[in-house]
Amino acid sequence: MTTLKVGDPAPDFHGINQTGIQVCLTDYRGKKLALYFYPKDNTPGCTTEACNLRDNFQDLKDKGVEILGVSPDNESSHLNFIKKNVLPFDLIPDIEKKIIRDYGAWGPKKLYGREYEGLIRTTFLIDEKGLIEHIFTKVDTRNHAQQILAVLT
Repeated sequence: MTTLKVGDPAPDFHGINQTGIQVCLTDYRGKKLALYFYPKDNTPGCTTEACNLRDNFQDLKDKGVEILGVSPDNESSHLNFIKKNVLPFDLIPDIEKKIIRDYGAWGPKKLYGREYEGLIRTTFLIDEKGLIEHIFTKVDTRNHAQQILAVLT
């Protein structure tokens, strides 16, 4: 679970997107960024969330919000996921889980009464100056874009 709070500087990150291009937090300076962490490509909840963000992509862009997804999957998995679902935003593979851990999106989870370590679905809305504006810890995968739009003023 994240220890980051609203108003904190967002941890800087450097990753390589699905096509091998470096992506950094500083690339989004001057824009809002919805940095969303999700467990796995091509799973029902993650596909629902990504498609909801895709279907509302223009509304988010109109409000000045860029979208960037992060999961522990590799580049080829991300590229397949993007092509299959026609996603208009980048995904960063974080196999080493460095970005995931820096944002506190890795930790204890429960499934059917069994505890294990895993990715905690979380989205950080980062403002134009690189500060955390909002943290979504209870992500509604079917309506995540609407959750993001609802906190924008």
